[in-house]
Amino acid sequence: MRVLVLGASGATGKLVVKQLIKRQINTRILIRYNAVLSKDIQENPLVQIVKGNINVLNESELNDLIHQCNVIISCLGHNVTLKGMFGKPRYLVFDAIKRISEAVKNKANKKVKIILMGTTAYTNTLSGEVNSMGEKIIFTLLKLLLPPHRDNIKAADYLITEIGKNEEKIEWVVVRPDTLINHHEESLYEVCESPVRSPIFNAGKTSRINVSHFMTELVTVDKTWNDWKFKAPVVYNKWITRSET
Repeated sequence: MRVLVLGASGATGKLVVKQLIKRQINTRILIRYNAVLSKDIQENPLVQIVKGNINVLNESELNDLIHQCNVIISCLGHNVTLKGMFGKPRYLVFDAIKRISEAVKNKANKKVKIILMGTTAYTNTLSGEVNSMGEKIIFTLLKLLLPPHRDNIKAADYLITEIGKNEEKIEWVVVRPDTLINHHEESLYEVCESPVRSPIFNAGKTSRINVSHFMTELVTVDKTWNDWKFKAPVVYNKWITRSET
């Protein structure tokens, strides 16, 4: 098995890479030329580092990137700076997912699994999810005013509505964490088919390390993949009550 990780130098992406290393999985990562990697990733023999920008690779470079990869994980996201939020590229995640999907359809000689890190701000209407009036108003404003939100929605929509369930060479999962937080260790978490709380008015929290663990479970455990393929599972940290201790 070989896994390609996009956004591998980001806060969640680097944790995904470490989870894959821990399970002895060959991992190819694409990072920008100025990206900084920790020594344990940079020097690990299981990790192949490719430097470049996913959205400016030519066709040959893109084909080389996905060559022999069974799974492609996207942890791409916009930097939380004025330039990162409002500058170009406006559709970093969507363009990457679309280009990768097209390359897989055209060149891959086997089925490839795509895992996209999304957000609970995405509403999966095809599975019957609906928003309250207040949520609809705020999500509409976010889509108009915040380009990264629009990008994330467009990327998830592409997999769910454009690729769908009938593409011969692609299976996919859109992983939706709630408010991301940093913890050093994995903890209990729950995975739900749809949000069980309002992402706007009653948001939960999800540790990045728990997201990385679930993504790696999707890669390595057949039952987990079969349970969630073609779905957009929501991941929440599970807080232990005193009665459970």
